[in-house]
Amino acid sequence: MSNTKTSSKVPFGQKVAFGLGMLANQMFPAALGIFMVVLVQDLGFPTWMWGILFFLPRVFDSITDPVMGFISDNTRSVWGRRRQYVLLGAVIMGISFALMWQLYKVDTLSYNFTYFLIWSLVFYLGLTIFSVPYVAMGYEMSDDFHERTNIMAVAQWIGQWAWVIAPWFWVIMYDPSWFEGGAAVATRTIAIWVAVACSILAMVPALFIKSKSTADDESLTPLTLKTIGGSLKQIVDNFKEAFKIPVFRKLCFSTFLIFNAFNTVAGFSFFIVVYYLFNGDAGAAGIWPTLLGSIGALVTTFLVIPIVAKMSKTMGKKKAFLVSQGISVIGYLMLWFLFIPGKPYMFLFALPFFSFGIGSLFTLMMSMTSDVIDIDELNTGKRREGVFGAIYWWMVKFGFAIAGLLTGAIMSLVGFVPDAVNTEASVTGIRLFYSGLPIVGTLAAMWIMRNYDLTEEKAVGISAQLAKRKAEKKSKEISSGYGAGNLIGINGNIKLGKYSEIDFSNKDAKQIGSLFSTGLQRGISGLCFSPYIEGQDAGDILSAGQINRRMEIISPYTKWVRSFSCVEGNELIPEAAHNNNKKAMVGAWISSDKARNEIEIEALIKLAKGGFVDIAAVGNEVLLRGDLTEAELITYINRVKEALAGLNIPVGYVDTYYEYYNRPKLVEVTDVILANCYPFWEGFAIENALTHLRQMHAITQSVSKGKKIIIAETGWPSQGENIDHAEPTQLNAMKYFIQTQEWAKAEGVEMFHFSSFDESWKVRVEGELGARWGIWDKDEKLKYN
Repeated sequence: MSNTKTSSKVPFGQKVAFGLGMLANQMFPAALGIFMVVLVQDLGFPTWMWGILFFLPRVFDSITDPVMGFISDNTRSVWGRRRQYVLLGAVIMGISFALMWQLYKVDTLSYNFTYFLIWSLVFYLGLTIFSVPYVAMGYEMSDDFHERTNIMAVAQWIGQWAWVIAPWFWVIMYDPSWFEGGAAVATRTIAIWVAVACSILAMVPALFIKSKSTADDESLTPLTLKTIGGSLKQIVDNFKEAFKIPVFRKLCFSTFLIFNAFNTVAGFSFFIVVYYLFNGDAGAAGIWPTLLGSIGALVTTFLVIPIVAKMSKTMGKKKAFLVSQGISVIGYLMLWFLFIPGKPYMFLFALPFFSFGIGSLFTLMMSMTSDVIDIDELNTGKRREGVFGAIYWWMVKFGFAIAGLLTGAIMSLVGFVPDAVNTEASVTGIRLFYSGLPIVGTLAAMWIMRNYDLTEEKAVGISAQLAKRKAEKKSKEISSGYGAGNLIGINGNIKLGKYSEIDFSNKDAKQIGSLFSTGLQRGISGLCFSPYIEGQDAGDILSAGQINRRMEIISPYTKWVRSFSCVEGNELIPEAAHNNNKKAMVGAWISSDKARNEIEIEALIKLAKGGFVDIAAVGNEVLLRGDLTEAELITYINRVKEALAGLNIPVGYVDTYYEYYNRPKLVEVTDVILANCYPFWEGFAIENALTHLRQMHAITQSVSKGKKIIIAETGWPSQGENIDHAEPTQLNAMKYFIQTQEWAKAEGVEMFHFSSFDESWKVRVEGELGARWGIWDKDEKLKYN
């Protein structure tokens, strides 16, 4: 669960602070793109070296991004999860960027190449440390569908000034009145100016955007060399989980196509203006290469971003994206016809159209990624802004790296050589790729996005589900029978007999796994049956095939099977249990839905009269949830008892031991007391869990009036967030199973372990914890070996 508080509206000052970080985030690469021309134009780097220097650092950057996403998402700190990294990354970027450009033509080509490559790697490491948590900060700032677009629009508006300013570096670099000695000399000085200014800008979000302390957040994975190293597998899993979301795949692939195509040919702007419009005379070209980039950025800043933000609100994000990219295709076509030698001003008419491409891309895509993160939280119970930001920007940066290689390859293909006399065919080849490649990439992206279906209505619905889940969880933890401290004040007179618990302190994981396997093979009293397979949700119709298959898996290990409903295929479970020589505790699911209750009750009675019910359970945690009053519930229980009179089938009701302690009428009306006992939900550490389970059982026994007590549910999850001192791990789940089964056998306590299989649908109701209680995983494989 995220510990960053989100709200619908974000103060304008916070948006500006985030936007100033975006200015740094864009100025560094904008300046880098300008300065890279110096490598081939003034320092004699061949185009293949240029391509490698574009490619390798960006590949390195794309690899480190997901690792940084894991670190950022799991950092415990009084400053929150992000701010300290943003500050550190700003410092590293500034120092390395300034040093990277201290190149001298008198040094050998191989020395300059190696020197530049090393400092590039350091710079991109700093960029990763800065940008991944920085982007995640933006995703966290609001949970409102349109406010997210507003945040990104402000940030992109401010960030676009990098592309307005950066092209003027060309003018400064090649104007001898500014610097004597050429562009290489100029770059050494300008790089220091850029480094200092951008470092300060990059620090602003770290200093001024609010964040909540995560120092005491035990739900976060501890950051150690082992966990960070182990995160590589988790990173692969994160990629798989993220790309299971269709709309996220569309965002990534379409961004890759548009951005990659644009950046492949972006470096050609300078060469087209100089070599096509001015026949290779850089001095005659004057400020025209600068105007191409600068005016395009100004159009994006003052025209494109405000229009796109407005379009997003009126027609939706997908349509705004398609319209914007369609306009950009027109712009690329116009640039082919409006690059006219002798009339350089003509290409300016294409810039308003051309600018809609990249200008709209990140304004919309970053907002849409925020919406996708909500889907991920609904599916997995985890809030992973850092991970999704890293994956999305991995696609961007990997595309950027590929673009660097392609740029050099295209120039070699068409025979274009910077700082040399080029044929008309080579210049025409550059122009064809300049217009043609972005058109192809943009049209492909539009085709991918044509059926993007995460609408505002769906996004609002997802947000509502998340809010409801969090509210229900909070209510369950604070006001229900579950929650730390329920034993306090009611167990003072409870005396436990002596029992020697298993000492795990001298046992390693392999030994504990062996004890678990032995205990499971020996067999247990009862097991709660989990019928829903991957892709199903509560309410789906269960097939006989899936029930029989799962029943065969668990049959060798248990004497009893417990079901929770009598409709929608659940009615097949008791028969399958009996066919496998198992007894069945059969539950009717009772809730506030009175019509459904009638169907459930009648189905339970029918199953019992058919000989498939050994214990009838009328409802599960109905009073805990507050679905019915005690009187209403008792009416249902008495109705089933009357219907089954003479069949010798005990009738009970399942709820927490705490509800039984507070409700003596429940004890009176039931034939058997079916108590749910979860030390985990009450926040007890695994070392104390068995003691508290025994206390729960003893407390129930103290009010039972001699009636038989069955622990209807108890277990321990293998994954998810902590509940106070209770940690959900596979090792703890095995320890709990071993201890409780040994105690139950020794004391003659009948107990149902929860649960048989992991069920993914529960994530949408209880978060990740809800889906991780099984002995077998969602794919029906034994989790503990």
